[in-house]
Amino acid sequence: MEETLLATWKSGASAPRIVPNEDLGFSPSPTPLPRSFFARHSRRVARDLLGKLLIRNNPPLLAARIVEVEAYLGENDPAAHAAAGKTARNAILFGPPGFAYVYFIYGNHYCLNVSCEPEGKAGSVLFRALDPLHGIEEMARARNIAIQTPRDLFRLTSGPGRLAAAFAITRTRDNECDLTSPSSGLWLGEDGFSSKTITVSPRIGIRKAADHPLRYFLAGNPFVSGPKSRA
Repeated sequence: MEETLLATWKSGASAPRIVPNEDLGFSPSPTPLPRSFFARHSRRVARDLLGKLLIRNNPPLLAARIVEVEAYLGENDPAAHAAAGKTARNAILFGPPGFAYVYFIYGNHYCLNVSCEPEGKAGSVLFRALDPLHGIEEMARARNIAIQTPRDLFRLTSGPGRLAAAFAITRTRDNECDLTSPSSGLWLGEDGFSSKTITVSPRIGIRKAADHPLRYFLAGNPFVSGPKSRA
């Protein structure tokens, strides 16, 4: 299940190749995460999301393992979009847990988040990096990348903007999507994978509350963006 194109280079192959989707060992029927999974503190949800799967059902099928996330704590977190209170733009964060909150940033890419906490209390988790498992050729086309070296592979889904582009995530298409339901087209599931070593560090790419240890990632995974160790 954990095979990726990285294994091609590790095996000593003389040249990288695209492994057909059917050779990746991806199970087509992981279990959707229930809404109760998200109706908890953002910190707990963030940590527990590591090792879970992000899946795009719409043809072509895309799937990747979550390897880096950040927690945002709602109205009491200066770095959170909910810090200013409920608005038309961030209303999804105050609604039921388990829904996608997508925003456009820096004028050039989207970021995917999932709402947390019981309904009425804002909280969210930002997806920062994924380890691609299925549909890698399609992800590469969406990112306009030719996979010729390991570095090219890591560029697919290392970083929130990159992973959103690889999964063709946009605010128009995916904001308010129910991530607990496969019928939504974009959803979160689990396949029994166990996250062994989780590292915690301050969040990155922000100025407010930047010292809060709310970034979680799988130690040693090459798709993790930013610093790879505890700050």
